[in-house]
Amino acid sequence: MVAPGFVFGLVLPLLLRADASADVGFRFASYIDNYMVLQKEPAGAVIWGYGVSGATVTVTLCQDQETIMKKVTSVKAHSNSWMVVLDPVKPGGPYEVMAQQILGRKNFTLRIHDVLFGDVWLCSGQSNMQMTVSQIFNATSELSNTAAYQSVRILSVSLTQAQQELEDLAKVDLQWSKPTLENLGHGNFTYMSALCWLFGRYLHDTLRYPVGLISSSWAGTPIEAWSSERSLKACGVPRQGFMPSDLETGPSEYSVLWNAMIHPFHNMTLKGVIWYQGESNVNFNRDLYNCTFPALIEDWRQTFHDGSQGQTERFFPFGFVQLSSYLSGATPNDGLPEIRWHQTADFGYVPNPRMPSTFMAVAMDLCDRNSPFGSAHPRDKQTVAYRLHLGARAVAYGAKLTFQGPLPQKIELLGDMGLLNLTYSQPIQVQRHNKIFEISCCSDHQCKWLPAPMDTFSTQTLALNVKSCHDSLVAVRYAWATWPCEYKQCPLYHPTSALPAPPFTAFITNQIPGYCSKVAK
Repeated sequence: MVAPGFVFGLVLPLLLRADASADVGFRFASYIDNYMVLQKEPAGAVIWGYGVSGATVTVTLCQDQETIMKKVTSVKAHSNSWMVVLDPVKPGGPYEVMAQQILGRKNFTLRIHDVLFGDVWLCSGQSNMQMTVSQIFNATSELSNTAAYQSVRILSVSLTQAQQELEDLAKVDLQWSKPTLENLGHGNFTYMSALCWLFGRYLHDTLRYPVGLISSSWAGTPIEAWSSERSLKACGVPRQGFMPSDLETGPSEYSVLWNAMIHPFHNMTLKGVIWYQGESNVNFNRDLYNCTFPALIEDWRQTFHDGSQGQTERFFPFGFVQLSSYLSGATPNDGLPEIRWHQTADFGYVPNPRMPSTFMAVAMDLCDRNSPFGSAHPRDKQTVAYRLHLGARAVAYGAKLTFQGPLPQKIELLGDMGLLNLTYSQPIQVQRHNKIFEISCCSDHQCKWLPAPMDTFSTQTLALNVKSCHDSLVAVRYAWATWPCEYKQCPLYHPTSALPAPPFTAFITNQIPGYCSKVAK
C-alpha cells in the first residue's frame, strides 16, 4: 500500500510508460528521479529516457547554478529511447540534472534535483531480503536513527512480473527518497529492505560519501524466477512448473522477476549487488543450484556491463547471505545444508574459481526460534549486514581485513592415534561440541555418518576423535545440519572478528575443503 499522494504522482508517468516503443512523451527512465544517487568515479553514470523519434536531447549536470557538463544525443527511432554517459564525477552533491528535447520548434525540459554521486548497490532475493526495518530486532531504535544518513538514498521496486524482458520498470513502490521512519518502517515486507538499508548504512560509516540502495525482492521465490532464460538454459534447468516447497509463496515461473524487476536496471551504472535467496530451492532444483547461482551472477554481470555501455564493471562485486537455520520438522539431513554448500558452487568459500569477486555472510548461527514471522525469518539483520559489509569492504573496496570465518587448510588422518587433525589457515576460537563434526565411515560400499567428538585443540589446529569408525574413513563434514547451533553459539569462530566458521564437507585426502568437486555423501 502506498501513500495517496504518491499514487497520484505515479499516475501520469505510468500512463506515459504504457508502450515504450510507441511515440511516447519526453521523460526520464522510471527510476531517474529527485534524490537519486548516481554512480561516482571512476565509472560514468548513465542517464536515459524516452522521447520523440529523431529529436535531439541535451543532458546538463549543474551545481549551484553552474553547468558542470553537457552531453548531446538523439532519440533512437526503433525504441524511442535516448541515453548519455556522463563523465566520471567525484562523490558528493547535491546536483541538478536537466534534460532538454528539441524537435523543430518544440522544446521540452525535464529537471531532477538533489542528486548525489556515490556508490549504487542493488539488493535482491526473497523474503529475508524483503523484510523491512519494522520487522527486525531493535526496530524502534533503528527507525529513529536516520538523521545521520540522509545521503544514503533508497528506492523500492514494486512486485511485478513479465513474460518478456522489460526495458523500464512498470511500477515503483518507493521512488528515490531520503530515509525516514515512515518509509523504512512502512510495514511488513513492504517498501525498503532492512538488510539492504543496514548494509548501506555500515558502508556509509566507512566510506563517508553517498550510497544509493535499490531494493528489488519478492518473498517465497526460487532462483529460476530471477534468472534469464539464457542462464537457465546453460544449466539445463528442466521446464517443469511445480514447486514442492513450503516456502514458496511468490511467483515461481521462470524468468518473470528477472524480466520485470532486474532487467529494467541493466542500463544503470552499478557498484555491486547483494543477494539473499535460496530457501525456496531447498526442495526445488536443489541439485542444480551449484550451477544456477553462479550462472545468475555471471549473466547479471554481463547484462549490466553491456547495458551501461561498459560503465558497470564486468565482474562487479556480488555479495550474498549463506542461509540461516529454520525449524521445519525436517531431519538433520534435509536439503538446507546442501543449498548452503551449493551457494558456494561446492567450494565452501568465496571468492573461488567459479565465483570470482564474490563475498558471503555466513548466517547459520543467527537462528531465531521465536521470530513472529516464522523461524525462516530471523530478526537479527544487523549482524548479517555487518558481516556482508566486511566482505564488501574487502572484495569491493580492497580493505585488508578479515571478512570470512576459518576453514581447514589441511586435513590429516592420524590412524594410529584414532585422530583426524584439522589445521586452519586462521586462528580459531573453540567451544566444545561433540556432534557438529561428522565422519563418513564406509564398509562394503555402505557408508554412514558418525559423530566425531572434539579431542584437543590449539590456536590453529583441532583434533577429532574418529575411533568410532572401525572401517574406512572417507569424509568429514562440519555443521551439516538444518539447525547446527544456537544463536551465536557455534563451536568455531575467528577470535577477533567473531565470524563463524562456514559449513564444509571434504573427502579425507589432506586437501583444503571444497577443492573436491562433489559433496561427500
